[in-house]
Amino acid sequence: MKKIINQTEIKFPALSQNEGFARTAAASFVLQLNPTIDEITDIKTAVSEAVTNCVVHAYPKKQGEVVLKIALEENSVHISVTDFGIGIEDFAKAREPFFTTKPGEERSGMGFTVMESFMDSINLVKNTNNQGVTVEMVKHIGQAKQKAVNER
Repeated sequence: MKKIINQTEIKFPALSQNEGFARTAAASFVLQLNPTIDEITDIKTAVSEAVTNCVVHAYPKKQGEVVLKIALEENSVHISVTDFGIGIEDFAKAREPFFTTKPGEERSGMGFTVMESFMDSINLVKNTNNQGVTVEMVKHIGQAKQKAVNER
């Protein structure tokens, strides 16, 4: 990781109504890097999917907490979304398109696939004592602008 120029951490209950808050907070914080509209949309979508996974899967029998951390570098944003819930038994299976642990509900099983398609990298980490999961994501900012300058 290069030099961090700014960072934040936000904790909130794992409630579905907080998904919109998390995506807006992430997008607002990233504005410091002057991203394109597409880059902001990508970040909002990935954060939304990560938080939704926490809300839907991490705490089946109780309300828990989600921690959103954002670190800005000169040309990239590092985002982690952490829960302290039941964890993921099989990371490889969870990353398969259309896999869901809740087939009876209206779940598409595309959360990790969506995150991977909108971010430059994604990593899943089991938390201490297998309690919860952290999704680490990186998005490089300014690539579209640099490409446009290079094409002139």
